[in-house]
Formats: sequence, structure tokens, C-alpha cells
Amino acid sequence: MSTAFSLVFATVLLLVVALQFWLALRQIRSVSSHAGEVPAAFADSIAPEQHRRAAEYTVAKKRLGIAEDAWAAVVVVALTLLGGLQQLNTAVTSALGHGLAAQVAIVAATLLLLTLLQVPADLWRQFRIEQRFGFNRMTWSLYFADAAKSLLVTVAFGLPLLALVLWLMQRAGALWWLYAWAAWMVVAMALQFVFPVWIAPLFNRFTPLADEALRERIDSLLQRTGFAARGVFTMDGSRRSSHGNAYFAGMGRSRRIVFFDTLLQRLDAGEIEAVLAHELGHFRLRHVTKRIAWSAVASLAALALLGWLAGTTWFYEGLGVEPRIDGGNEGVALTLFLLVAPVFSFVVAPLGSLLSRRHEYEADAFAAAQTTPAALVSALTKLYRDNASTLTPDPLHSAFFDSHPPASLRIARLQAAA
Repeated sequence: MSTAFSLVFATVLLLVVALQFWLALRQIRSVSSHAGEVPAAFADSIAPEQHRRAAEYTVAKKRLGIAEDAWAAVVVVALTLLGGLQQLNTAVTSALGHGLAAQVAIVAATLLLLTLLQVPADLWRQFRIEQRFGFNRMTWSLYFADAAKSLLVTVAFGLPLLALVLWLMQRAGALWWLYAWAAWMVVAMALQFVFPVWIAPLFNRFTPLADEALRERIDSLLQRTGFAARGVFTMDGSRRSSHGNAYFAGMGRSRRIVFFDTLLQRLDAGEIEAVLAHELGHFRLRHVTKRIAWSAVASLAALALLGWLAGTTWFYEGLGVEPRIDGGNEGVALTLFLLVAPVFSFVVAPLGSLLSRRHEYEADAFAAAQTTPAALVSALTKLYRDNASTLTPDPLHSAFFDSHPPASLRIARLQAAA
């Protein structure tokens, strides 16, 4: 059984990597072949050189993505079929025994290793690609400061949760996965309240929106849509990038609206109102609630599956690990699952993308009704132009990976509504 599972895993991994490579090549060909001509819907608002720059930017990122996908596959094979995790397990348990501390150390060490192996690609993306196309404003000192803060936040919140899950795997019996899911949901919901107030300010400076006329316009929109927020803030996103964005964060009394300062510099008041109305649409149409519910169901199913796999021997042996007969396999079980689950779940990625794109269309319609379609079209066009977003993605690549509809389809639907 273990040999069969090894073959299945290796085959699926190979097919996934091949599919990722094929989709990436399709995207590169589609974007490159249309780089010389601006789509008709954008001909009056995006210059040919801007369109060509967006194509080059998209291709550069996708080429890096190909390398990242290949490297990720190599790392997974090295840790599983080639015995890397088995060697780590032997070293840790020889030093710490087979108790809870050892199980936590196995998972934490693997996650730290994966993070470190990702650093070269992150640096290339930030200081090579983003720098080349004029988006990077990050300094090396800020990059490493962010990395250190992220590590501290992860340790502060993730390590206790990891220890609790592994303890439940050891002590809570056959239904440990149900209790672990409940703990995960409690922590995830708590972070919704904690993030905007305590975590986000560690990385960025948030100041109340100073433009009184714009603030009054936003307050009027919030009243029309029945949305309550604890504040409207400007974030110093320009410290790291020239990309513009806006988002909502938090729940209940910690809920707030955040605009990147770069966004406020590029859009006029009507366009900002339209962008905000789009984000409000996600809340009023319960998209956020639906996504939380979907995430809860998916995480419950995943933990239930892990609960079953952790009790089999072929799961460990098929992935290069020799399990202990008398227990103490919790750390490697969780680590193996985290490594291989993305491989087997890749084929369902288009379902999540489809749902997300449907929500984007619905939020666009909500924004068009609350403001004007023309204002949202103008705002989106500026964002596509200034963020160097491709206007000519490959349809199949977009179906797999894009959380937002292609620009041409999105604009066409808004213009039809107008």
C-alpha cells in the first residue's frame, strides 16, 4: 500500500507541475502576443507604452513563478520521498525524545526551513522585478525588519496554537481533529479583532482620513448602505510600494476602512467612493460571511482527513517516513499533510477562483448602483494602468488562478449596466 501511495503521489505531483508549467506558458504567450496593441475598450485611457510595460511586468512575474513552482516541487520531493523529513525527525527525537516539545520542534523547523528557502525568490521579486518596473520603495533594512516582525507575530500566535493541536492529537482521542478545528476557529475569529488594532500597526502607520470633503462623502455612502465602521484611515503603503489599494479589516468594534496613501493620490473623490462601494458590496452581499463559512468547512474536512491518515502506516511510509508503532508521530503526520495537501487540492483551485470572480461581479454591480458605473470604470482603469495589470490574460490561466475577472470582461459588464 505504501509503495502504491508513493507512486500516486509522485504521479500527481508531476502532473500538477506539468499543468502549472503549461498554464504559465499559455499566459506568457497570450500576454506577449497582445503587447503591441491596446484593447479597444482601453485605447483612450492607456497608452501603448503603458500597455507594453504591463505585459513585460506580467511576463517577468510569471517566469519567476515557473521557477518557484519547480523549486517547490523539488523541496517537497526532498522532504518526503528522498527522506529529508525522516532525517529531521530522527535528529529532533534523538535530542528531545518523542514528547510534545519534539513534535512542535519538527513542525516548526520544517516551516522555518520552507520560509528560508522562499527568501531568494521573495528578494528577486521585490528588489529585481518590482524595482525594474518602478514599484519598489522597500529598503533592505525595512525588508528585514518586516521579516523579523512577521516571525515574532507568527511565533506569538502560531506556536501556542500548534502546541495545542499537537497536544490534542496526543491526548484527545479519535475526535482530536474536531477539537483542533474548534480551537482553530476561535483563534481565527480572535485574529479578526486583534489584527487591525494590534498587528497591522506594527508594520504600517495609520492616520485618520484628513480630507474632510472626502470623509463626508464616505460617511454618506456608509449611511446609505447601512454599514458601520469604527474609523476611516490612511495607510502609508508608499513606504514599501507604489501600488495602490484599499481594504476593510476587523470585525465588530475593531472594524475599520483603510486606504493606501498611493490610492488617494491617484483617484478623485468620485472614484474613491466607487472603489469603497465595491468593497462595501462584499459585506452587504455577505461574501465575507460566505468565504468564512467555506473556509470553516474546508478546514474541518481537512482536519478530519488528517485524523484518518495519521492512523495509517502507508501514509507515512509512502512519503518517506518510518512511523513509530507506539506513537509519537504527531509532528511528522501534520508536517506531511501540510506538504502534500496542496498537491492533491490543486485541481479544485478553479472552483475557488470561480466563486471569487462571481463575487467581484456582484460587488461591481452593487457599487454601480450606489455610485455610478462610470466612476467605477474610471477608477478600475486607473488602477489597471498604474499597477501594470495585464489587460490580455490567457482565459484558461485566468480561470485557474485569478480571483478577479479579466479587465475587459469586467469593464464591459459595467459599461453595459451604464
